[in-house]
Amino acid sequence: MTEDLSWLYSPAVFQVPERIGASGWLEHTPFAFWLIDKLRPERLVELGTHTGISFCAFNQAIKQLGTATACHAVDTWQGDQHAGYYGDNIYNELARYNEDRYGSFATLIRARFDEALAHFDDGAIDLLHIDGLHTYEAVAHDHETWLPKVKEGGVILFHDTNVRRGDFGVHRYWAEIAEGAHAFEFLHGFGLGVLVKGEPRNEAMAALCAARHDPEATSAVRRTFAFLGGAVTNRLKLAMAAKKAKAAPAEA
Repeated sequence: MTEDLSWLYSPAVFQVPERIGASGWLEHTPFAFWLIDKLRPERLVELGTHTGISFCAFNQAIKQLGTATACHAVDTWQGDQHAGYYGDNIYNELARYNEDRYGSFATLIRARFDEALAHFDDGAIDLLHIDGLHTYEAVAHDHETWLPKVKEGGVILFHDTNVRRGDFGVHRYWAEIAEGAHAFEFLHGFGLGVLVKGEPRNEAMAALCAARHDPEATSAVRRTFAFLGGAVTNRLKLAMAAKKAKAAPAEA
């Protein structure tokens, strides 16, 4: 291997996610812990939160690492054609969970993405997570309208870059914007694109983006986080199996 991967190490990745559940984002929670540790953002905004697996992973890392990050989740909590549609129960449960654990620094903004733009000054966001409607047009619009709000050297995450079915178009948009940029893509967990606005602000982010140009380094980074993410998924499966066994009637 031609590249030193010492920058990849962070004790934060070995945290056990406190909030787990069926989610396409679950396997990226170890990377969320790593990213908060390495980036140390002052402000984080998530576009599309649903049950809060990703948002709560970020918040857990922020609380444990003491990074003093202000976090904001933007969603209507009504659903869409990809996530499905649902009632207020998901928002109400997440609001209680968030307030109990992270209420001092994390807020839920119940609004459409465009409506929430006015809440943030240009150049105010260090970490932007885009996970709303996944059509090509929708993700392009979300990125282009929110990009001015991101600081130079800030990071933008795109979920579902490795989904190629129906009208999912994130993979097409990602291929366009990642070309020639400081970026890295994970393939597990339906794909996660990591894009730096301008130049990386520190050695770890620069090294992550540089790894894409070394096939061995790319493979090592992807295998590391896929393994860690798989362990989280296995934890969920065990919890579900235990719950099912407890609920099953006892044999005569």
